[in-house]
Amino acid sequence: MTSFAIASVELAGGIIPCVVAGDAVYDIRTSLPRVARTADLFADWDRNLDALTEYLAHEPEPLCRFEDIVAQGGRVLPPVQPVGPVIAAGANYREHIIQMSVAHGLGSEGASPEALRIEAAAEIDERVRTGDPYVWTGLPSAVSGAYDDIQLPDVGTDVDWELELGVYIGRPAHRVSTTEALQYVAGYTVVNDLTARSLVPRDDMAKIGTDWFRAKNQPGFFPTGPLLVPARFVAEPGDLAMQLRLNGQLMQDATSADLAFDVLALISYASSVALLQPGDLLITGSPAGNGSHWKRFLTDGDVIEAEIAGLGMQRNVVRGATGVLPPWQASR
Repeated sequence: MTSFAIASVELAGGIIPCVVAGDAVYDIRTSLPRVARTADLFADWDRNLDALTEYLAHEPEPLCRFEDIVAQGGRVLPPVQPVGPVIAAGANYREHIIQMSVAHGLGSEGASPEALRIEAAAEIDERVRTGDPYVWTGLPSAVSGAYDDIQLPDVGTDVDWELELGVYIGRPAHRVSTTEALQYVAGYTVVNDLTARSLVPRDDMAKIGTDWFRAKNQPGFFPTGPLLVPARFVAEPGDLAMQLRLNGQLMQDATSADLAFDVLALISYASSVALLQPGDLLITGSPAGNGSHWKRFLTDGDVIEAEIAGLGMQRNVVRGATGVLPPWQASR
């Protein structure tokens, strides 16, 4: 079976749902006229993928090459624009959690870095064995394209990167078991979960402590894509190589095998609380190596390249803050 991916592109002012095979781009509507946007594929995901497989077998004429879309003045959009909230896991890579524990001295007072590592590893293993993932939600309005510029906000500093494996849900999921969870996965994508670190703490709300809403939901803070690769073409989502480079320097280098709670556990947990819908986007946490670790945050002119093996690569240029404060801040 020829593998392919799903993409959404904007060319000549129109949004086109696409299937991408190799570097060739095809208009899905040629094969499936009722699919006006990629989200329409979820109405009958498996049957629609079968139809696209048959369509590609006849070697149709491509629309263009994927690498030429931006050069032709087009834009690569998120492969599927979420309608509901982004479902996001936090503190979910073992080495990342361990590094943060050591860096912030979280553990026994006076313990050596090695002792703190051992304590943190034991705590993670116990949480996975007996506890639940930590899950929060983001806004779909913050989801942007894989090649869009990243605009630094005018409120908040220390904007950080977090490369994450994204999972698109393919059909309604409620209270599913881990053994059933993969049946609800449509496919996988690349997400960068950007965070304004200065906006996370809420000293004025000590009992609540953190504010993920303002820190993570500013426009463009979830670059997503460029592709949705159907689950049938991803043999082992639990062992995908992940790398993020900042101005060519490798900052994150891990695999999804380091997930504390894997994709199955996250889907099972999230669906135990909420009814997950087709097209919902679940992001699974970020490995070690973000800006907080390196003591280096995003600045004007930076270039981020984030890649997950088999799922494609993002490339985003960082733009400086405009200096125009939002009304609630400017009026202070």
